[in-house]
Amino acid sequence: MTRYVLRTVGTAIVIVLGAATLVFFIMRVAPGDQATVLLGPDATAAEVAAMRSRLGLDQSLPVQYWHYLTQLATLDFGDSYRFGRPALGLVLSRLPATVELTLTATAIAMFGAAIGALAGAYRGRWVDRGISGFALALYSMPPFWIGIMLILVLALKFRLLPSAGTGTPAHIVLPALTLAAPFTALLVRITRSSVADTMAEPYVQRSRAKGLTTRQVVTGHVLRNAALPVVTIGALHVGTLLGGAVIIETVFAWPGLGSLLVSAVANRDYSIVQAAVLVIAVIVVCLNVAADLAAARLDPRIRLGGAA
Repeated sequence: MTRYVLRTVGTAIVIVLGAATLVFFIMRVAPGDQATVLLGPDATAAEVAAMRSRLGLDQSLPVQYWHYLTQLATLDFGDSYRFGRPALGLVLSRLPATVELTLTATAIAMFGAAIGALAGAYRGRWVDRGISGFALALYSMPPFWIGIMLILVLALKFRLLPSAGTGTPAHIVLPALTLAAPFTALLVRITRSSVADTMAEPYVQRSRAKGLTTRQVVTGHVLRNAALPVVTIGALHVGTLLGGAVIIETVFAWPGLGSLLVSAVANRDYSIVQAAVLVIAVIVVCLNVAADLAAARLDPRIRLGGAA
């Protein structure tokens, strides 16, 4: 098990370094010039050249990459030229709002697992058909469209909830529902399939032959054995919620990391983009490692295979 853990952590470190390297080169080969964006279109050539020298953009790409690696090692990404503050500190100050939104959306999506288990336990019946149809329809809807529809109906027409901003618990409802929608549908489908397959196992049939009710069979025997794919895929998908939060935060003007990242990309604020991508990559990789370890805990064959 120790070897499996070390191997998983080592892979995670390589992935984080790869993500940080990828964003470095993407930002520098993207069209546009950071110095021109910062100074504006009226800047002279001399002013642009001086700004490029100040930012280190006049150096060769390998030299810039080496400086970037030293920043990465010390977690010092420099200051944001738009905000005049350390980039990493600014990113971390926005992170709690994104984490709050992601955790709320995850809690809402957990109802999908319960509904999916119900559908799998009654496979082929009207309950299963209704829940499966609802999950398929929900999964096919683009999240931004769901958000706009929620704003139009719940915020503008009935005035039940605020449409944007923050400050009260009511402000998080619409963005959390929007962010949770595809994850809920995914959990419904995965849990339904896993529970239905497990219900067909011989040991489950023997339990039912002994007189146990469907509820007793599901809670006592099925859920633990059906949990492996649900836990694995669910934990991995939580990381994708951070990516989805970029769009959702923009739609609902939620002051989180996603909206900050969108603004930084538009203004070519390298420091913020690099710090934000590193933080997101670390969180996603940690969730992946947790999912791998949870899967190995549920199924010893996984860690034995990884240690071979």
